Amino acid sequence: MSNNYVEKNMEMVDFEKIQELFGSFDENLKIVENELLVSILIRKDELKIIGEEKNIDMARRVLEILMKKQDDGELITSQTVSYIISLVREGDMDKTYDFDDVVISTARGKVIKCKTLGQKDYINAIRKNDIVFGIGPAGTGKTYLAMAMAIKAFKNREVNRIILTRPAVEAGEKLGFLPGDLQEKVDPYLRPLYDALHDIMGIDVFQKNMEKGLIEVAPLAYMRGRTLNDSYIILDEAQNTTPEQMKMFLTRLGFGSKVIVTGDITQIDLPKGKSSGLKTVMGILEGIQGVDFIYFNEKDVVRHKLVQDIIRAYEKYEINKEDLNDFSE
Repeated sequence: MSNNYVEKNMEMVDFEKIQELFGSFDENLKIVENELLVSILIRKDELKIIGEEKNIDMARRVLEILMKKQDDGELITSQTVSYIISLVREGDMDKTYDFDDVVISTARGKVIKCKTLGQKDYINAIRKNDIVFGIGPAGTGKTYLAMAMAIKAFKNREVNRIILTRPAVEAGEKLGFLPGDLQEKVDPYLRPLYDALHDIMGIDVFQKNMEKGLIEVAPLAYMRGRTLNDSYIILDEAQNTTPEQMKMFLTRLGFGSKVIVTGDITQIDLPKGKSSGLKTVMGILEGIQGVDFIYFNEKDVVRHKLVQDIIRAYEKYEINKEDLNDFSE
């Protein structure tokens, strides 16, 4: 053992809870050990942490935070562990609880919380502004959290209805080949919105409000010519709007309404040569009071840890491709 290595003990309150925290086959434990270069051993009623003193201190802090989150009823995933480690390693220990904010409970009683600082900034921006853009990669929760905030406002009677919309842009498929009338053709594009509504609101409550016209899920083309008052309006997959469509949508905003626009500018499915309305609006509305832009990155991804690695790999690929293009010119 290196002369720089020391051992420190940490009191273990509940053996079963610690086992649950460490995950299946000690998956979460291994992440802490590998990323912080420590060894963690279970000894009777305590944990023994072995490594360099600074790494031990970080490991203790990470475990304390994870235990607190576990006590609060949060499911500790590998993504949660890696994210807390990154905050502690970067010296942002004071921020590790800042994002622990309950948004709403689902129909099944599941608590929806902010899981990253990016998500916390997003929720705060939605609370403070009438128009918010959530821009970033898939898996950051930007659409789901927008839906949660819309349902919360609807339940609290802050708005009279919820309107959800997406551009019906083909991603390798043609609408004409899909069966049914126009509504049936566009429904597959709106399915993620239906799924989120069912999950948060419950299918029965959703259907009743849908029948009353208090919840509307429609393709973006149906928004033209309308003024939307006292409404919570969400535009999803906004990277697939044209600049003209984006302007049309934003000018639907009426009194007592709030608009949330979500999208990922790295996944544009528009025909070659067409500009993205989301990319264009980023330069037009930046700095206007009452409008805010929140940018997510791979650290905010709350899906499988591999999704973060995939996003980083694609970003590296795009940078290398640009460098090669510059060299060839």
